[in-house]
Amino acid sequence: MTALAAAIVLGVAVCAWMAMPFLGALVWSTTLAVLFTPFDIAIGNRFKSRSLSALITVLVTACIVVVPAILVAGTLLNEAVRSATLVVPMFDAEDWTRLMGEHHWLAPALQWIHDKVDFPDLIRTATSALATWSGSVLRASFSGIANLLLTFYFLFYLLRDREAIAEAARLHLPLSESEFAQLADRVTDTIFATVLGTIAVAALQGGLGGLMFWWLGLPAPVFWGVLMALLAIVPFLGAFVIWAPAAVFLALGGSYTSAIILTVWGTLVVGLVDNVVYPMLVGRKLRMHTMLSFIAVVGGLVFMGTPGVVLGPLLLAVTLTLLQVWRGRATIPIDASPQPLEGGKATAAAAGPAGVALS
Repeated sequence: MTALAAAIVLGVAVCAWMAMPFLGALVWSTTLAVLFTPFDIAIGNRFKSRSLSALITVLVTACIVVVPAILVAGTLLNEAVRSATLVVPMFDAEDWTRLMGEHHWLAPALQWIHDKVDFPDLIRTATSALATWSGSVLRASFSGIANLLLTFYFLFYLLRDREAIAEAARLHLPLSESEFAQLADRVTDTIFATVLGTIAVAALQGGLGGLMFWWLGLPAPVFWGVLMALLAIVPFLGAFVIWAPAAVFLALGGSYTSAIILTVWGTLVVGLVDNVVYPMLVGRKLRMHTMLSFIAVVGGLVFMGTPGVVLGPLLLAVTLTLLQVWRGRATIPIDASPQPLEGGKATAAAAGPAGVALS
């Protein structure tokens, strides 16, 4: 048994090592499979062919996911290229000196910020990174094309053979049917909560914030909208990290009406999305403390890149569920009320550890 267990552990490690190059495609294909399974079931009821329904679902998914991503990437590339020339001059030494002269009560704080933070270099770095990223997406490099094709390739089989895959997983995992159902429900809820509750809400917040930047005539609204969406993904942060300083700078520059409008919009509209729409989409699906969610999302991003946004919370949710299963198995219920047997004798319903009835 020891040799068999060692062989199994070694085999699992080697298989995981071989699967690492496909980690991104596997994570996103599994995520899309879970999200679009209801649609695939509806299509399957019409065509009665699993392969045809899976193919139609893959094509619809590609139209919903890929086309908007390409359009946003193209726009972001153009915005990122010209953002540096528009934004960096807003933080030059002359403007800081003017602000400190006009607002003496803020001069110490402004001087400290100017000395400690190199805003032009920070913005140039962020702009360059976004330009590089969006440019690679727009040019559709070989690696990007391969990952995209693999994602939809895996998605087709995950949709077509989902019942067989689920049954194989149930048979190979050391879990009972109820325990496997508990784990499967937690995985599904976590994926829905992460994608709909985190990514979708973050995209909506970034879009609303960028729309207000555009309406107020602020430079590079798409650029700032994307940054707001990215920051909104991370717990404890949010779109206010961008719009709040923008409102402060508008006020310091004398644009009090625009500053008030941006503050009200960011607080009531953008904030309302996070406080109202997020609970409506997620409900209690995630079932994870905010601190744990922060660690899962940020840690997933650091160690696994973009797929870590989904895989981090998913791994944590699976681990917590398995701990619940283990705790449930370790708990031995004891019925303290004796039940009468034939002849009027009574014994406890549960025996002791050695199998001896308690008297």
